[in-house]
Amino acid sequence: MELTRRGALTGALATTVAGAIGLTPRWAHAKIELSGTSVEVLSDGHLTLPGDFIFGPMPEAELTPVLQPFGLTPDQPLTPECNLTLLRKDDMVVLFDAGSGASFQDSAGKIMDALSAADLAPEDVTHVVFTHAHPDHLWGVLDDFDEPLFYEAKHLIGKAEWAYWMDPATVDTIGAERAAFAVGAKRRLETMADAMQFFEDGEEILPGVAAHMTPGHTPGHMSFEIRSGSESVMVLGDAIGNHHVAFARPDWPSGSDQDQPLAAATRNKLMERLASEQMRFVGFHLPGGIGRAERDGSSYRFVAHEG
Repeated sequence: MELTRRGALTGALATTVAGAIGLTPRWAHAKIELSGTSVEVLSDGHLTLPGDFIFGPMPEAELTPVLQPFGLTPDQPLTPECNLTLLRKDDMVVLFDAGSGASFQDSAGKIMDALSAADLAPEDVTHVVFTHAHPDHLWGVLDDFDEPLFYEAKHLIGKAEWAYWMDPATVDTIGAERAAFAVGAKRRLETMADAMQFFEDGEEILPGVAAHMTPGHTPGHMSFEIRSGSESVMVLGDAIGNHHVAFARPDWPSGSDQDQPLAAATRNKLMERLASEQMRFVGFHLPGGIGRAERDGSSYRFVAHEG
């Protein structure tokens, strides 16, 4: 895989140059230590989205006071973080999602810098596990030469998610604004087909890692419970997609979800469990990545991880 190795060297060179000219990388990662298990957050950069991408279907009169404590208005652009989860356990180095690569947004696709900050190279990753196949989670699976970036890794995705994006009808039914998502997903999944393994809801996909179906954001969206002894951490993907409205009004529809009613039902159920069990979680678009949910009257609030 000579071209893939060239891609890795290019990323490492970019990191070196950034350090030489005094730029401060954003790739420093938060970490949770469980018994014999390390869960880290690696930044893939951030997205820039119009406010109505999330807020569009929400009641504007009620939305404004919900956003005010966060210094947000319904019409301003959003710049959500992109947080990849890295699990190190025994001889496993597991990456949850692959980031967006170079073809989605210029502000994202920084996985090479993040890996370097964690003292890792792409060939060190043993498993790549996908929550879903949206661009910011999947497109980084290939390098700039359209070869597998994590060429030593096994790749795992839920059967329902795979079936949805591989269905030729998806590009015509997903809606014009997301048609490019469908084309890009199918091309990358086809390229990775020989390296892909499949699982279903409730399976222990790796030692200490259980898959939980959390549909709505996409039809086959999965979250993952990482458990070590009596401790656990939930990798949420986009099942809870922001730190403001998703917590304050989990029952509201979000424009980022493909099936908005189903996603809201999933979010409510998940929020109830996380708050009741005080389980820590990693959210792909949550500030700093790691946090927990606290009840706040009839709703919830996001509490960021300290340390």
